Amino acid sequence: MHVSDLIRAKGNSVVTVAPGDDVRTLLAVLAEHHIGATVVSSGDGAIDGIVSERDIARALARDGAAILSAPVSSIMTSQVRTCEPDTHLDELSQVMTDGRFRHVPVVQDGRMIGIVSIGDVVKSRMTELELERDSLTTYIRTAAT
Repeated sequence: MHVSDLIRAKGNSVVTVAPGDDVRTLLAVLAEHHIGATVVSSGDGAIDGIVSERDIARALARDGAAILSAPVSSIMTSQVRTCEPDTHLDELSQVMTDGRFRHVPVVQDGRMIGIVSIGDVVKSRMTELELERDSLTTYIRTAAT
């Protein structure tokens, strides 16, 4: 299975915040959408960075509550790993595991077209395994009769 299959199934909606938004606004966006990370974008599908709950926690530990009025750009990860629609999910899973990150924007022709989380990848793999199990069970039952 490829990233494009996953995007087709889950949709291509991506929640973003602007680099100049403050961290308090970022927290409201994460809470409103029930998500753990968001892409930082100045618009037009550009990816300026990505910011997660982990980034917020580290900034709070380092700078205290003053970080809440700081711009998102001050805590975001600016070197963002991306993938393309034709990336195989096994490859993406390995990249995410090795890099220890949970969200990867999907880019096509230099523009963001979606985002994939490790939860999306795991759910997809579990669905594949269930289908394989069901096929094997059916095969065994058919062969036994």
